[in-house]
Amino acid sequence: MTAIQPSILSRHVGRFRVHAIQTGDLKLDGGAMFGVVPKPLWEKRLAADPRNRIPMGMRVLLVEHDIGLVLIDSGSGNKDSDKFKDIYGIENTGAEVDGVRRTWLEDGLAALGHRPGDVALVVNTHLHFDHAGGNTFVDAAGVVRPTFANARYVVQAGEHHYATHTNERTAASYFGVNWDPILATDRFDLIDGDREIVPGISVRKTPGHVPHHQSVIVDGGGEIACFLADVCPTSYHLPLPWIMGYDVEPLRTLESKRALFAQMEAERWLAVFEHDATHAWGRVRNDGRSYVLDDETSGP
Repeated sequence: MTAIQPSILSRHVGRFRVHAIQTGDLKLDGGAMFGVVPKPLWEKRLAADPRNRIPMGMRVLLVEHDIGLVLIDSGSGNKDSDKFKDIYGIENTGAEVDGVRRTWLEDGLAALGHRPGDVALVVNTHLHFDHAGGNTFVDAAGVVRPTFANARYVVQAGEHHYATHTNERTAASYFGVNWDPILATDRFDLIDGDREIVPGISVRKTPGHVPHHQSVIVDGGGEIACFLADVCPTSYHLPLPWIMGYDVEPLRTLESKRALFAQMEAERWLAVFEHDATHAWGRVRNDGRSYVLDDETSGP
């Protein structure tokens, strides 16, 4: 099997050098991704395949920081079955390392001259499989271990509680194998609320998709970027009412977007999109009717 080179885009955010790494392709049902928005509207922007799935990515952000590498989210990892990957259209198979087939995330790190052991901090926006699956990997002996053995991991304590107390709707997105091995090594920090994690990198709760979802703000001095995660998974979700059917509290998503986008536009923050297959980042502006991506500053 030939590994596919992941897409990597790099730039500076103030003093920080950051890299947007596409850790895999993902395909989810278009109706679920756009909620109450009728298909005749969303399919004009993003065409669906014969199974009504739209093309998406699983982009993470790697920040070169004074403490070492900081990774924001981790993709889906290498533990999924072929059936699971077919359902969700996941393509992320990477190169073989030490007898183990890894993912585009590890390939991306290698392309940048790094190894998983170089990562000092992993910040999870939440614990859904497509955001935290790469926290751990299955080795050649079939044992699941932390992917980043030298890193501390961070997530909201409320999100961990929510992920470990699932119901019939939420259980399909949360798998303990993505965090239990890290908790067992006492390397998972469960935090409460908005706070700075390390100098220049902070988290802001943006509830709605799940009750304790957080976005990550990278302030390099002179420029600020916001890793939106699932409060706004793609640039096509910039209009305030374009909210996923997956969101458990869509009206809270609406208010999270309203407050966040107003500040992002006023202060010219860079928006980083996790699930957009083609746009890694760009500025947002209100054109008088809706929030849109500023074409002059959007990245491919």
